Amino acid sequence: MKRITLLSIALMCALTLHAQDIEKFVKWQMETYPESRLMDIYKSCFQDYMGAEHLVSDSERVKAYLDEELETTTLDELMPWYYEPCGIDSNYYRVSIRAIKEDIISEELLLDAFVRSDNSVERPSVESWRNKWHVIIGTIDQMHLDLPHYEEDKLFIDSVLTEGKYAISHSPEYRETYHPHYRIVERRIFEEEIKPLMK
Repeated sequence: MKRITLLSIALMCALTLHAQDIEKFVKWQMETYPESRLMDIYKSCFQDYMGAEHLVSDSERVKAYLDEELETTTLDELMPWYYEPCGIDSNYYRVSIRAIKEDIISEELLLDAFVRSDNSVERPSVESWRNKWHVIIGTIDQMHLDLPHYEEDKLFIDSVLTEGKYAISHSPEYRETYHPHYRIVERRIFEEEIKPLMK
C-alpha cells in the first residue's frame, strides 16, 4: 500500500512538472510574442514534436522558395534573433534567414540541415501528437490567458487533428507583426553544425 502511494505521488509530481514546463513555455511565448494567438502556440509545439510541416522530396523547389524569401525580405523586417527553440522540449530549432543575410551561415548549410532534419527521423503519428496536444491544451485552458479568438482557434485545431492532419500556419496577426522567416532544424544537427558558427 505504501509503495502504491509513493508511486502515485511520483506520478503526480511528474504530471505537475510537465504542466510547469508547458506553462513556462506558454509564458515565454506570450512575453516574446504578445500578438500570438493559440494557433501560434500550437504551431511551435507541433514543430517541436513533429518537425517541419512537410517531408522534403523536391530539394530544388525548397531552394527556390528560400531564394525567393531571401530576395524579398529585408533585415529590418526580420526578428533580431538568429535562432530560437521550438515548443516545450526544444527538439527542433527555428533558424532565421537573418543568419544567411548577415553571412553567418551559408544558404547551402541551412538548406542541407533543413532537408536532413526533415528526412532523417521517422515522423511520429498524428494520433500521438493529438494525445500530446490534449495534455498541452488542458494546461493552457487552466492558465486563463484571455487570448483573442481562443475558442475559435481551439475548434480549428481540433478540426485539423480530426482530419488526421496537424500542420497549420501562423496567425495573420503573428505574420504581420513578426514576419517569421525561418527553417526548422533538428536539435543535434543544429547544435553540432550551426550553433558553433553563431558565436
